[in-house]
Amino acid sequence: MGISIREVTEPHHLKRFVKFPMKLYKDNPYFVPPLISEELKTLDRSQNPVFKNAESIYFLAYDKGKLVGRIAAMINWKEVNEQKKRKLRFGWFDFVDDLEVSAKLLEHVMDFGRYKQMEWIEGPVGFSNLDKAGLLVEGFDKLPTIVTWYNAPYYEKHLLHHGFQKASEWIEFELKVPEALPEKVNKFSDLVMERYDLRIKKFKNKDELREVVKPMFQLLDKTYGHLSSYVPFKPEQIRNYEEKYINLINKDFVSVLEDADKNLVAFAITMPSYSKALQKAGGKLFPFGWYHLMQANRKNDSAAFYLIGIDPQYQGKGVTAIIFREMFDTFRKYGIKYLETNPELEENKNVQALWRNYEPVLHKRRRSYRKDL
Repeated sequence: MGISIREVTEPHHLKRFVKFPMKLYKDNPYFVPPLISEELKTLDRSQNPVFKNAESIYFLAYDKGKLVGRIAAMINWKEVNEQKKRKLRFGWFDFVDDLEVSAKLLEHVMDFGRYKQMEWIEGPVGFSNLDKAGLLVEGFDKLPTIVTWYNAPYYEKHLLHHGFQKASEWIEFELKVPEALPEKVNKFSDLVMERYDLRIKKFKNKDELREVVKPMFQLLDKTYGHLSSYVPFKPEQIRNYEEKYINLINKDFVSVLEDADKNLVAFAITMPSYSKALQKAGGKLFPFGWYHLMQANRKNDSAAFYLIGIDPQYQGKGVTAIIFREMFDTFRKYGIKYLETNPELEENKNVQALWRNYEPVLHKRRRSYRKDL
């Protein structure tokens, strides 16, 4: 009978879609399962506000009744209409090592793209810049962070076999946190703060942290708006990401720099690593998932770097030294010894320059792939 492809149309099929990688990688020590509830919310057209400007379709692949693959096709209409990119996005792409399975999944999403008059397909990516993106091509023996996918080495061979070509590349680094920062870093940070009349903002609680969420996203637009792959965020998306991550963020791991008028100049968000905690949780918050996450928040020797934004008029003026000093003060307080960066576009040399004084080790590489429709 061969491979059959079915569109996801029912809630229980969507749950099957979300849970498939957990079965595929059940014996893999490096796979980190997502929170099932969050994945369902992300993909649910009635719950994720991204669907005010996007649409999607999901497929499952079966071989003699056995689930063997999944894929999502997405169109970000803001990207299409405002940036004039008729791009079909694909993601949540997982499958057994069978070329027929991957081929049929890709054929179905490409047919959807042609029907919608898209010009090319690219992935794996999500709906927007803060969703997971990139196929892992190096670092298969490393745990992913909570905002990245894990996949087996054979995925890339499948995409290349099906005529896809490299589109974008992201790299990730691991850094050792020094026991003490050089005195020259402290002196330089003090000098920059005095020269530009800057100050560090501290947070007493999560409510105070919420007040700077919108300015942070506005600063992200300023920081990364020049990148070809960047799509500005809508207000409803900002609220969605705030609710998604605010309970995971430890306020002490957020560094914010303001000018004399309390305008946001720069910020950085790090978190204790939740990868091992999510493995223990098995994709579920209850009954014990929250306990593992909270334990990771309190006792951890590793942290993950998630976001940084710097006002362009302050870039190259030393404000990153101030941000890093605040970060490392927090790391020493919490016993953090290792820091892992989030995926950074290979051409984004400004961000990569942030790590050069901290002996960065490039330990993961990701790529997206494209094909004309």
